[in-house]
Amino acid sequence: MKKYFNLFDLSQKVNYKNEILSGLTVAIALVPEAVAFALMAKLSPLTGLYAAFMVGLVTAIFGGRPGMISGATGAIAAVIVTLAKTHGAEYIFATVILAGVIQATAGFLKLGKLIRLIPHPAIFGFVNGLAIIIFSAQLGEFKGPTGDWLTGEPLFIFLGLVLLSMVIIWGLPKLTKVVPSSLVAILVVFGLVFFMSIDTATVGDKASIQGGFPPFHIPVIPFTFATLKIILPYAFIVAGVGLIESLLTLNIIDEITETRGRGNKEAVAQGFANIFSGFFSGMGGCAMIGQSLINISSGARARLSGIVAAILLLVFVMFGSSIIEMIPMAALTGVMIMVSIGTFEWASLRTLNKMPKSDIFIMVLVTLITAVLHNLALAVIIGVVIAALVFAWDNAKRIRARKYVDDNGIKHYEIYGPLFFGSVSTFSDKFDVLGDPEEVIIDFAESRVVDMSAIEALNKITERYEKVGKKIHLKHLSPDCYKLLKNAERIIDVNIVEDPTYKLVVDKL
Repeated sequence: MKKYFNLFDLSQKVNYKNEILSGLTVAIALVPEAVAFALMAKLSPLTGLYAAFMVGLVTAIFGGRPGMISGATGAIAAVIVTLAKTHGAEYIFATVILAGVIQATAGFLKLGKLIRLIPHPAIFGFVNGLAIIIFSAQLGEFKGPTGDWLTGEPLFIFLGLVLLSMVIIWGLPKLTKVVPSSLVAILVVFGLVFFMSIDTATVGDKASIQGGFPPFHIPVIPFTFATLKIILPYAFIVAGVGLIESLLTLNIIDEITETRGRGNKEAVAQGFANIFSGFFSGMGGCAMIGQSLINISSGARARLSGIVAAILLLVFVMFGSSIIEMIPMAALTGVMIMVSIGTFEWASLRTLNKMPKSDIFIMVLVTLITAVLHNLALAVIIGVVIAALVFAWDNAKRIRARKYVDDNGIKHYEIYGPLFFGSVSTFSDKFDVLGDPEEVIIDFAESRVVDMSAIEALNKITERYEKVGKKIHLKHLSPDCYKLLKNAERIIDVNIVEDPTYKLVVDKL
């Protein structure tokens, strides 16, 4: 258990100033997002804030990626909103707990490595789609309390403050990196609005964030099989979306920091974080790419920043709600727009004419599904499926057979490329059963028997030669291929003719 739950990475040098200031910046930015995501899920604002605290704290302490920020997210809100409408908050808490159990189990079973199956174009599409989501979410801040777009003086004031915060975030790092530019932008805009009495929207206009410590609460639901049938599908989707978003965010932070996180450890931490969140009145959550990028760009690299962010968030809720509610939304809007700009993989646009068409298609499709449907899991799964189909199609065309007849009159077929469901048809067409001599060798030194379709193809080709009275040998099969063939004998009649002269099947030369 020690490898999953070590509190601090003692080998890592911690810049305490950067960690604390970054944590403060993230805590301030977490407030409006947590409120917005809770309202999006048709839950109370405190449900989102409690989730941000609990998920953020547990993953900061026990997670597999120091510096990564977790909390209530739009992806989770999009999944649970239907259940919240039909069954209420209590079922949400139970769903989050069950999702946490699924995530922790996946981590203990070391399923985090499955993230390697996600191709880079799908990751590009995922990141670009998230950038569009983050940006488009900020457009709602340009609307008034009635839902109408701002016009006239209110619009110019809000837009001016947003641009000011963006300029500070962009320009300050070119002068100094002593303090996080996002924090400076928030404080400058706050000072202007406060001391000049500028009339503009603040966090408090969204909702009150005042509350106490998250109360321990066992979900009030019937503990029956019927209840399980209701929450289990949502729990699997929440768990899947949470793990995909968290592990992809981990990979992105790995690339930025040129370090390596631990996916399985992160999965376990995410699972326990959601279990605690469900028992402490939270809506659940996962890694937040936007907040993680704010944290990393502010210089944070250790666990302390995430711990500080979670604790300060709770302090804001319990004691400083009146101050936080005075922060202008324009400042936070500017911060998040800059995050969306930094999140977008601009390099993917520059390489469009250099990438294979299939990769471009996957990237664009995943981007559109993520941005339009806000369904992160579906987008990534579709990207993986298309990439797998393209890979199978390409490999199906690559199977080759070098043919020659030796001095003894024996015909050799030297197979190149994998033999699997996609290539069996091409493989079968390589043989001239009627025209071949009385003895034939199929050499698999440069090939592999991959699946049941390949085994069936071998079975059929040996049957074809046997029907015309010809002898066939399978040579240089690897040990795993041989094992696969022997196991398949229990299911189908595998025709393998062994010949000690050629050391067939087990010959490794």
